[in-house]
Amino acid sequence: MVNVPFITVEGPIGIGKTSLAKAISEHFNYNLLKEIVDENPFLEKFYQDIEEWSFQLEMFFLCNRYKQLEDVNSKFLSFDKPVVADYHIFKNLIFAKRTLKDEQYIKYLKIFDILTEGMPQPNLVIYINASLETVMRRIKLRGRDFEKNISSDYIKQLSSDYETFMQNFTLTHPNIPVLQFNGDELDFVKNPDDLTLILEKITTTLKEGVKIHGTSK
Repeated sequence: MVNVPFITVEGPIGIGKTSLAKAISEHFNYNLLKEIVDENPFLEKFYQDIEEWSFQLEMFFLCNRYKQLEDVNSKFLSFDKPVVADYHIFKNLIFAKRTLKDEQYIKYLKIFDILTEGMPQPNLVIYINASLETVMRRIKLRGRDFEKNISSDYIKQLSSDYETFMQNFTLTHPNIPVLQFNGDELDFVKNPDDLTLILEKITTTLKEGVKIHGTSK
């Protein structure tokens, strides 16, 4: 785990990860790492036929996220420059476990372990969850064409997978604090008070364990 603030924001599709990561970046003057989504050539095909395109999709995401983390480590974290990311690479395992066939997942897991060995670990994870109704509404509001075919059943299962994974994560990574926020109760995009509450909790958590590099506005 790095000694400079490295925050990752996680949660199901459409929950507001990028919006919150941007707000954290601006508030603390941290470098922002955004996951590559729209550039994935298999994404639209995946939502049309999950079984056919899942392996290609997951391998593209894995390779790109590995490269991003490698660059972040060499260009920022190694020079004590804080980073906030709108994803944690562990999300690959959540999606891959759900969409890949058993034999594909076994191969995928081997590649994942090789690529992520020695990669920087965050020292704070922010996890946002919400009801199915809230998630589906936010997905619709952002209006991405390739997300029009996402079924509520898929999102419901994905949210459940996230809950299970995060419960296990807190047990297996006791040295990495996890701040959990309910997206049904907090709207940090439209309500400045909700955002302030989240930023204050982040500040307190970082001060307890990690020196904050950068100036809060």
